[in-house]
Amino acid sequence: MADTAAIQHACGIGIPLLRGLRQRGSAPARPQQGLDAVLFDLDGTLLDTAPDLIHAANQLRVEQGLAPLDDSAYGPVVSHGSAAMIERGFNLLADDPRMQPLRQRFLDLYRATVSRRSRPFDGMPELLEQIEQRGLRWGIVTNKPGWLTRPLLEDLGLADRAACLVSGDTLPCRKPDPAPVRHACELLGLDPARVVLVGDAMRDVVSGQRAGTATLIALFGYICAEDRPADWGADGLISHPLDLLTWLDHHRSGSKPAAAEPRSGAA
Repeated sequence: MADTAAIQHACGIGIPLLRGLRQRGSAPARPQQGLDAVLFDLDGTLLDTAPDLIHAANQLRVEQGLAPLDDSAYGPVVSHGSAAMIERGFNLLADDPRMQPLRQRFLDLYRATVSRRSRPFDGMPELLEQIEQRGLRWGIVTNKPGWLTRPLLEDLGLADRAACLVSGDTLPCRKPDPAPVRHACELLGLDPARVVLVGDAMRDVVSGQRAGTATLIALFGYICAEDRPADWGADGLISHPLDLLTWLDHHRSGSKPAAAEPRSGAA
């Protein structure tokens, strides 16, 4: 099984974080002032899907007569789609004629075990419960195609809880284009200014900002040192899912959380 902590360590995560105290008490049963919904990226934000993605890539290597790679070898590309996984796993360029058949086989293998090892990040189930208890709604905007996204969410019991789902093939374009985020806001019936988008990639920040939502960076996701998330211009950075509750509280009050040291155990 892939070790997400090892992947993060290999990627060089360890930048100063912006966070506050976790909120563990009872929450008000009304929406935060000015914000009514949270949109999550899927891979590397809502769910830790790296174990199943890496398993499929290494299974494909074995089929091709190659030894599996260490989990950390996929760290820099695990959230950048199937083509990036094949490029890294087989040291191929995007225009290599072997790319497409290998990519299709990788997707077939991944679909067969799409939810076998994938799980919500630590603290995410509690966060979703708190969001719902506060009277907010949450949804998903992902570049993952729907034929992979829907079964994954159904297997993990999340499909019926999400207020909206925009997959990578819902529209003709994907993030960083703002259209998927705008479409999610339309499905929610909300002005983008009343929504915050949480993701672990620069494309999430760009998409959200261009759509008009607030944006937060999930530093617990698949971020590598070269990504420089502190330079992406998001409205905040969170080191743990439950830190989102603190950000919402500060947003409601109009104050800003102070910079703090990484949580214990952060790589």
